[in-house]
Amino acid sequence: MTVRVLVADDQVLVREGIASLLGLQEGIEVVATAGDGREAAARALATRPDIVLMDVRMPDMDGLDAAALLRAELPDCRVVMLTTFDDQRYVVRALRAGAAGYLLKDLPSAQLAAAVRLAHAGVVQFDPAAAARLASAVGAPPERSDVALTDREVDVLRLVARGLTNREIARQLHLSEGTVKNYLSRVLERLGVRDRTQAAVYAREHGLLGP
Repeated sequence: MTVRVLVADDQVLVREGIASLLGLQEGIEVVATAGDGREAAARALATRPDIVLMDVRMPDMDGLDAAALLRAELPDCRVVMLTTFDDQRYVVRALRAGAAGYLLKDLPSAQLAAAVRLAHAGVVQFDPAAAARLASAVGAPPERSDVALTDREVDVLRLVARGLTNREIARQLHLSEGTVKNYLSRVLERLGVRDRTQAAVYAREHGLLGP
């Protein structure tokens, strides 16, 4: 299966370089590029990519606002922030916007291609520096949530927060993949969140993942 990618970056050389490198990778097709968030959203709606690699800081509309827009308009498209900034505010905003990952631009091309494939498989990814920022942001002792989840729903949520795909969760819990999807749908509904990334953040912030 070919993974269709859109690359959004306001720096022409960076944008074209990433697109060229990914275009050489087997199983990856760059379907469009964009120079700002507004253009990225418009071209994504026109081309329907599987993955959008989105810079954070761009003119007109920044990548975080564009990510939130795409999550609402194209829920099957996964937006991965690809930036030079590991600022805590950006990492937290990216999660709240529904981004499926936060990576820094110093990745070797092979690792970037692997990250694209993992994002397409539903794996949420964070650069270690970005993960440290996120851990700092949610490092305060969490308050317990009053959301009632069953033991099995909590099991699924914990594995989602670890970045496992539905297939991997099904294998670990000895369930069918369809059953895992049903559990996850109920978890998202009960937590009042849009996707698995936001569910993981909500769970961590509200003490649903245990010690």
